[in-house]
Amino acid sequence: MKMLYSDKRIWIEDEEGKTVGEIDFLQDQNGKYDIVHTGVDPSQQGQGTAGMLVQAAADYIRSTGRKTGASCSYASAWLKRHKEYGDIYEP
Repeated sequence: MKMLYSDKRIWIEDEEGKTVGEIDFLQDQNGKYDIVHTGVDPSQQGQGTAGMLVQAAADYIRSTGRKTGASCSYASAWLKRHKEYGDIYEP
């Protein structure tokens, strides 16, 4: 599997090129991000894929020097549990 990046989305493709997980984030006019959606194919559930996606998004957002919120309930819960991202997470 490989993780792919764009300005507003990170996704994981399997060996056949099928998307098996994705996370979407938007940026407001002030530059703050909002993680709006995390989705994982049923074949990947329970394997840590969603957590990997949130971590990848948080690392990407940190690299931009910006902050993020999370209207996605999974991403919000993940970021609250992972205090090492407290420097970028603004609920």
